[in-house]
Amino acid sequence: MTNAEMAAQAANKDGFIAALDQSGGSTPKALKLYGVPESAYSNEDEMFDLIHQMRARIIKSPAFTGDKVMGAILFEQTMDREIDGIPTAQYLWEKRGVVPFLKVDKGLADAADGVKLMKPMPDLDALLDRAVAKGVFGTKMRSVIDAANPKGIAAIVDQQFEIGKQILAHGLMPIIEPEVTISIADKAEAEDILLAEISKHLDGVPAGKQVMLKLTLPTKANLYKPLIDDPRVMRVVALSGGYSRDDANEKLAQNTGMIASFSRALTEGLSADQSDAEFDAMLGDAIDSIFEASRAG
Repeated sequence: MTNAEMAAQAANKDGFIAALDQSGGSTPKALKLYGVPESAYSNEDEMFDLIHQMRARIIKSPAFTGDKVMGAILFEQTMDREIDGIPTAQYLWEKRGVVPFLKVDKGLADAADGVKLMKPMPDLDALLDRAVAKGVFGTKMRSVIDAANPKGIAAIVDQQFEIGKQILAHGLMPIIEPEVTISIADKAEAEDILLAEISKHLDGVPAGKQVMLKLTLPTKANLYKPLIDDPRVMRVVALSGGYSRDDANEKLAQNTGMIASFSRALTEGLSADQSDAEFDAMLGDAIDSIFEASRAG
């Protein structure tokens, strides 16, 4: 059973979802942007120790609470670690009032038909059992659309919803994330195809269940309003996709009912060298701006 309080917050509360789920491939870049060079660690364990320190610093900041941060997406290794001796997901909910989600995909397969599907997840059921045991509310999984290719986009959405049903069966809320690359020439066309495919697949959501959607900020404002209004969709959240925070906030504010789930746009400007006061002030400004953009639509 999902936690009723978490479900109410995820469905209805003003705020946004912080994406703190950089994994193996994206961690070095995230650390570098934070001012930690690759020379600061000599193996993967040390790298993940450093990124956990960064995430713990964000989560423990006075600005990072459920008042404005509705939820947070964790990487598997973050879920398995602790903050001040408390498992991270439990700390998020009990100490910060933030709903915990877990990134469950294992990265992207090779490109085909203009898209990158998710790699196989043979251990997904075991991971979902662990997530439930650790108090996680939902999951997130990402695949990528690089062209307005109907065959590829259909395959992406098929895969996302198929695995989404597996996640629902564990009592978890799936965030379905078919990201459209912001730099492609046919982005608007790809989004039209994606909207049609998602709308079709919502008919297969089990009775009484809902999914969440994490989508690239659309070229046409309010394109995804029909999904936001669909009772089978708990929430539609936006990824920043490489836009700067200012650009992402501006685009988000044009989309009624869509809220943010930003990663780089959230941590932009944060540095390991900042004093706690400087760090907390900068993070607080970022959270305030993303919160307001999430409400503006």
